[in-house]
Amino acid sequence: MIRDPETLELLLNSVSRFVRERLVPLEAEVAETDQIPPDVVSDMRSLGLFGLSIPEAYGGLNLSMEEEVLFAFEIAKTSPAFRSLIGTNNGIGSQGIVIDGTEEQKERYLPRLATGEIIGSFALTEPDAGSDAASLRTTAVRDGDSYLLNGTKRYITNAPQASIFTVMARTDATLKGAGAISAFIVEKGTPGLSLGKIDKKMGQKGAHTCDVIFDNCRVPAANLIGGKEGVGFKTAMKVLDKGRLHIAAVSVGAAERMLSDALHYACQRRQFGKPIADFQLIQAMLADSKADMYAARCMVIDAARRRDAGQDVSTEASCAKLFATEMCGRVADRSVQIHGGAGYVADYAAERFYRDVRLFRIYEGTSQIQQLVIARNLIKQARAQ
Repeated sequence: MIRDPETLELLLNSVSRFVRERLVPLEAEVAETDQIPPDVVSDMRSLGLFGLSIPEAYGGLNLSMEEEVLFAFEIAKTSPAFRSLIGTNNGIGSQGIVIDGTEEQKERYLPRLATGEIIGSFALTEPDAGSDAASLRTTAVRDGDSYLLNGTKRYITNAPQASIFTVMARTDATLKGAGAISAFIVEKGTPGLSLGKIDKKMGQKGAHTCDVIFDNCRVPAANLIGGKEGVGFKTAMKVLDKGRLHIAAVSVGAAERMLSDALHYACQRRQFGKPIADFQLIQAMLADSKADMYAARCMVIDAARRRDAGQDVSTEASCAKLFATEMCGRVADRSVQIHGGAGYVADYAAERFYRDVRLFRIYEGTSQIQQLVIARNLIKQARAQ
């Protein structure tokens, strides 16, 4: 649902220009230094990019799902690290508070998340709990007017920069599964909270992850999201469809950038006396990439519109995430192939994107988890008929 086409067009044009003129020229520097320059972060704050999905009442832009995926198409046409920095503030780092937080929690945290004054992080994954999130072991034991948290979270995006963490922990040791999981807001600097070393990853330099460790970390009971135990996993599930659609849209945007680079290279690179773009086997890879991207874009927009209309889009969101991220991997592979030897060296963006986009098929639910969700929903529907 697009609420104000004129305002949205202004936003998208501004983001597109920002990506082109400000971010793309810095890609090599970010890849080399593993850092996003502070002045770029300041520019992102000025553009309001940290509060895109936060309600207007708390200083955000409150984009609809359709508007958000259109934004994601544009911001993804550069290194994923830039989007990753703002991603948790607009996604799982804030949406749990938006959906289920108390009014006091919303007033305390959302305005500062919207301006980028603070960075949010979502701490769910553990050393022994990733796709099987319901089996997490981090505990939260009530102690007077606070909770004591103990456990370790792993691969937590933006943890090194985060000011607050949305933490999933088990509040009832007698219950197994998701029913005993609660969500807490834990502020940076809370005694008992510490961070591990920054992970050295295959790609996405500039986007940092690390372990988050809780050792008798005392968190005020007022920071229990929604003020109710046992609903944290449900809160997480509520934002999953949104997150999966967002990553699907990011995959489309990244694929569009890779195809643009590959097409430009194919038109310039000459072999056997003519541009390689004139060879049909190169044309086949270009055509397959365009068809893949078009299909993924249509899926993402359709699912986003359905979500905005209030429909349950669990199946559609998983379909879009599965297809778009796998599609992005295929386009990345073709891009390297079209570049030939040049695609294997760091002088061209194809090599970096090939590594960067591999993560899309893993986080927000692996491709295999999406297959299980889709099949489970189909079987449930069939049995209900």
